[in-house]
Formats: sequence, C-alpha cells, structure tokens
Amino acid sequence: MAFTNDILNLIRERDVRFVRFIWCDNANVIRAKAVRTTFIESYLHGEGVGIAAAQQALPVMYDALAPGSGLTPAGEAHMRADWNTFAPLPYAPGHARVLTDIYDGEQPWAHCPRSFLRRMIARAADHGLQVFAAFENEFSLLRPSEHGPQPFDTTVFCQTWALDQAAPIINAITDALEAQGLQVEMNYPESGPGQFELPVRYADALRAADNQIVFRETVKGVARQHGVLASFVPKIYPDKAGNGAHLHFSLQRDGRSLVVEPGQLYQLTAEMRAFMAGVLHHLPALMALTTPSTNSFKRIRPRFWSGAYTCWGIGNREAALRAPQPSAGRPITNIELKTSDATANPYLALGAVIAAGLDGLAKGMALGDPVNGDPADLSDEERAARGIRRLPASLGEAIAALEQDELLLDALGSDLARSYLAVRRAEWEAMKDMPHEEEVRLLLERY
Repeated sequence: MAFTNDILNLIRERDVRFVRFIWCDNANVIRAKAVRTTFIESYLHGEGVGIAAAQQALPVMYDALAPGSGLTPAGEAHMRADWNTFAPLPYAPGHARVLTDIYDGEQPWAHCPRSFLRRMIARAADHGLQVFAAFENEFSLLRPSEHGPQPFDTTVFCQTWALDQAAPIINAITDALEAQGLQVEMNYPESGPGQFELPVRYADALRAADNQIVFRETVKGVARQHGVLASFVPKIYPDKAGNGAHLHFSLQRDGRSLVVEPGQLYQLTAEMRAFMAGVLHHLPALMALTTPSTNSFKRIRPRFWSGAYTCWGIGNREAALRAPQPSAGRPITNIELKTSDATANPYLALGAVIAAGLDGLAKGMALGDPVNGDPADLSDEERAARGIRRLPASLGEAIAALEQDELLLDALGSDLARSYLAVRRAEWEAMKDMPHEEEVRLLLERY
C-alpha cells in the first residue's frame, strides 16, 4: 500500500510528530528509526530509511558484530514502509509506527526476515495453500522495587484476584491492541507469578507475524504507562511456570479449511497430516528459530506442558504439536506448536514452520499415531519404537540441528542462514554458563 492522503490526514488529526520505521533483527530485538513528520514526504520516494547492514549481525547482549556473520560495518540497507501497517501508537502520544521490508537497492535484502516470510508464503501459494496463524502469548507483569523487579502478584492459575488487581492494565492493553486492529479473544491469569495470557484472533501469515510485533510492543508500552514492567522472557523464575508464545496455524485452499475432514484418519485431512509430519520431522532444527534463546530451553522440559518430545496429540498439552480437543459442534480448527516463545523473530519462526510443513507435503510424510499421555511416561524402548525423540535440551543442540538441516538452510538462503546462525552462536557462547539471575536481568527488557 502506498502512502495516501488518508494517512497524511491521520498524521495531522492525531498530531503525530514521529513515525517509527520498525524492523525486527535476527536476535528478535524490535528496533526503530523515527522520522519527524515534518520531513516524512522526503522518505516516501527513493530508497527509504537507511540502516547499517551490520544491524542484522547484532546479538541480544550488545551492539557489536557477531563473528562469522558475513556482514561488516561497511554497507547499508534501506527500510521501505508497508503503509498497510501504519497506526498511531495509543501508548506513545505523538508517535505512530509502520512495519517495513528491508531492501538492497531495488531488491528485497537477503537478510530481511519479513522478506523471508513473504517468500515462504509465496511457496505455499505455489501449492495452492494459504497459511493462517496466531501467536498465543504468555507474559509476566513485574513491579519495580529497590531489590529489582518483583512479581505483580503471587496468585495461581485463573484466580480472580489477579484479574481484579490487573484489570486497569489489561483493559488498557486490550483497548490499545484493538485500536491497532488486533482482536482480543480472552484474558486469564496463568500459573506463574504475575503471569497473564491474552490470545488474539488469527490472521493470514504475514499479518500474524506483524501482529506479534505489535502485541509485544503494545503490552510493554502500556504496562510502562502503568508503572510496571511487562516481559516475555520464557523462564524468569527457575521454579515457576514459563512464558510461551504458542504458534497456532491452519491451512486453507480457495477459502476452504484444510484442517478437518470427517471420515479421515484422526479427522484430519491428508494434507494437514503431512504438513504436521514435516514440522515434527524438522522440529529439532526449527527450535533454533522458534525457541532461540539460551533461556528458552529452561522452559522446555519434560512434564512442564511445554512440548519436550517430537510427538503430537489431540488435546495433549505435553505434545509438541497439539490438535485441540474437538467437541460437539466444534471441530479442530488449527494446530498448535508449543515449542515456540516470544524470543523468536516471528517472521523467521513462522516462515520456517511453513517451509518444514511444505517439505512434509512434498514428500508425503506420515504423521504417526497421536500420543494420548505424557511421553515422559513411556519407556525409552516405547519412544524409540514410535519414533519419539527428546528435543534439544539447549540452544547449542538446536543450533547444531539447524546447521545440519539442509531444507531449512536452503529456505533461509545462504546469507540469512549465515547471519542468523552467527548471532545465535554468539549468544550461546556468551550466555551458556551465565547465572540465571544475570541472564534474566539482561533479557528482561529486551523481550
């Protein structure tokens, strides 16, 4: 969508002083350059807003190049606004934002995560498929104190007292999300201290990833207005429930769902089963993209409802892939990937899931039988017989799996794969032995 008079009028009506051109880097840090609206029209033609090419080689710890990324301090890429995503920011008066694609000259930049997702969406379209998705986020609210951030509350799962205490914040978050076009479906306290879940409605794949950026920014921005910190760090407290961002996805062809087909095996279409099988097959490598922080793997443990094995189940919260339990008049509408959290760049995570699923379709992969209990309760022999493997227990193991996954490396492309792996390797080396409290302190405001 081009810049229009409607956008210009909205800028004037809302007294917007700055428009943030937003990108999300390989470390999943959301960054922006804000253009003064007095000069906005000079950025509408030509190359757009420039950034150093080296920006995509920065790990989460600091603004310094990860070694081996293939990027150097020389060179520049340019953000081009997708004006479909323009919106004034309810939590930052005088500011608006627009999401961007990054270009190298007249071509999408090889290191641009949003362009990668666009390519995978086009690859699905070659199969006649549309992918729809939503990220289901858990996040923690923390109060500032002289001893560091403290939990907003210490309630248990779905305790109404948590809803009472947080109502002004959650209401403001909901209003701000809905003002930006996201539809909030539900709100409930989760098991962890100060932990909440606020699911939003699904959208087409590109918008779903965009929505994840908007969701994270909005939750943190509104919470800050209320004097609290919101964080999506997967495992803030070693002995408490962690924060996931479960990825729900579905397939359509010509406007018709390809998830359920009565009379088929497990009531799932053959295409959906093959797509799921592809995701499971590539899941060890996918985790370097869907759960890509050192902290992520403290959440993904057997018996923690986080999906620690390569299995699927119907209504089974210990399965990495879960088909929600169908009920009378309510069939399965989507599949949930539990090994996903908000340290993942949503464009890379969703694009890689699409690539893995399409590989399952192309090769006619068999899904196998669902696991109806906890896979940790099966013996080693039973798991081996059913092809159930323990997923990587560390970022280092996930990186090694991605380095060996030719399908995903080819999908990313050599340049993006190289810069991404360099960033995650740098993070692994810097943080693998870091004490938990120091790690959380570093990540708390990044995610």
